[in-house]
Amino acid sequence: MKKNFKRWSFLLCALLIAVTLVAVGCGTDKKPVDEGNNQPADQQEVELTLYFSDDQAMYLVPEKRTVPVEKNDAETIGRAAVEALIAGPKEDGLVRTIPDGTKLLSIEVKDGTAVVDFNKAFKENHWGGTAGESHTMYSVINTLAKNIDVKDVKFTIEGEVQETILGHMATAEPLEPNFEIVKE
Repeated sequence: MKKNFKRWSFLLCALLIAVTLVAVGCGTDKKPVDEGNNQPADQQEVELTLYFSDDQAMYLVPEKRTVPVEKNDAETIGRAAVEALIAGPKEDGLVRTIPDGTKLLSIEVKDGTAVVDFNKAFKENHWGGTAGESHTMYSVINTLAKNIDVKDVKFTIEGEVQETILGHMATAEPLEPNFEIVKE
């Protein structure tokens, strides 16, 4: 009896150790962390310049923000910049330029042109007005031009080219940045 008890105790301990090792070894999909900046080792931080509206809808105002990215290429940084615009400003006195519910579906950069594709909320949830539309469009265009050095930006909604987003600006062709509406 004592012999069976020792055998079962040994087997039970071995089984507990094996289960613990499997749970610890397989139960995580975290990436290695670079201790210096507390980011996954294959990520790096980039400083972005984002453009949001001032509270009077007169100018676009830059906001600096540092965000982690996995790759240092135009599309990855462009996606991070547009996602930060969608999230809205962090500084007091600045106003969001992208409507609630907007999602960036894709961004593609080719030959100096960025093509950004948004869901329908970009158009359907927009508050309207000439200044509102201008600030929305140029917040994206200027942000991409500043951060990934594109010459122009083309907008699509769920893959479809739009003649206009809200009726005030022609958007069938790529639009160039306009830094004249930026107040530093």
